[in-house]
Amino acid sequence: MTSAPALSGVLVQRTLTEEDVPDWIRALHTGFVRPPTPSPEEVAVRLPYYDLSRMRGVFDGGRCVATFRSFAQEVTAVGGAPVASTAITNVSVSPTHRRRGMLSRMMDAEFAAARERGDVLSTLIAAEYPIYGRFGFGPASRFTQWKVDLRRAALDPRWSGPEDGGRIDLVDGATLREIGPEVYDGARAVRHGMVSRCPRDWERRTGWNLVPDDPWREPFHAMYRAASGAVEGYVTYAADEGWDDGNQPLLTLTVRDLVATTAAAERALWRYVCAIDWVTFVKSGHRAPDDLLPMLLPDPRAARAVTHSDMLWVRVLDVVRALEARTYGASGSLVLDVRDAAGISGGRYRLDASPEGATCARTAESADLELDVAELGALYLGDESVERLVALGRVAECASGAAARADLLFRAARRAWCPDIF
Repeated sequence: MTSAPALSGVLVQRTLTEEDVPDWIRALHTGFVRPPTPSPEEVAVRLPYYDLSRMRGVFDGGRCVATFRSFAQEVTAVGGAPVASTAITNVSVSPTHRRRGMLSRMMDAEFAAARERGDVLSTLIAAEYPIYGRFGFGPASRFTQWKVDLRRAALDPRWSGPEDGGRIDLVDGATLREIGPEVYDGARAVRHGMVSRCPRDWERRTGWNLVPDDPWREPFHAMYRAASGAVEGYVTYAADEGWDDGNQPLLTLTVRDLVATTAAAERALWRYVCAIDWVTFVKSGHRAPDDLLPMLLPDPRAARAVTHSDMLWVRVLDVVRALEARTYGASGSLVLDVRDAAGISGGRYRLDASPEGATCARTAESADLELDVAELGALYLGDESVERLVALGRVAECASGAAARADLLFRAARRAWCPDIF
């Protein structure tokens, strides 16, 4: 049996070599309290998808005790522009090495590399809420998951398909891998908060080249085709079997992914999953808080919110480029005094904004609002209220009425939506 490398007590943070990967995965599993030892098959599947230059570890002697990985991502800003981001994932610290500043060191190194690459934002999904605010991240989008009791929904039981000349077809995973990315990219071009997906994301969603021992149950995939023949949406779903005491089916259908480029496609896909025989309950998956689903039902009270939580966290690395990338709900100017303990994005900026776009530049003018870069991240996708942050003591209003003016500028007509955990 191979013994574990000796610990030296000297902690070294660095990027990985290929030889480090098995021990790095072991440390990752340890941090997430999973069976620690990766199989050779798991390493072989994961390795081709890793960019070793963007993987970091902290090593004690020859043993990895903390993990960190990033990858290139685009985030859709308000108005539809794609913004370059460094997406952070696979963050862990072994329980034997907590509270030694290892995450701070890896985060600092990543931010420095991201600035050199020209990334405008950094993004992540926070497993624990209190950790990432101190690194300048703010919760910029939220999700709601509903559970629909179809017995109460008052839907027409005679529904057999879209009434608009479109149709819904069941397809296999290979077809979704081929057609789904174009539909998804069409949707994210118009819905702020959505993030880009790489080919590996589509493989995992369709059961292709899976990591051994990852739980997988083949889902169904259905696509909506408009009367023109164009695919305007798809849904991926699976169902759990259940029966009541009267031997009647009580299946719960869970939507894993539902994306549409048109409202007609979205309505039709929701109507489809709510009309499948034997299904009594529908769980929506991670949806925007203002999703169409509840109000699509004749009785919206049939949809009960079972989860509501933060989703995408945003850290602004380049204030000027970030604020110039999005559009705004009105025309106006603001001077923002941004604090950044990491010394990356701090400073005073004048924003001249309009529904068509904006210009932003450093200024010596008096500030209208003072805020931490984490609050700027929370506001970036238009899903947070400046006035609420002022009331919470997280934003300081330096000029009378500035918070109300800022809300008119920053708030968006729809809620930000990120459907992906990464």
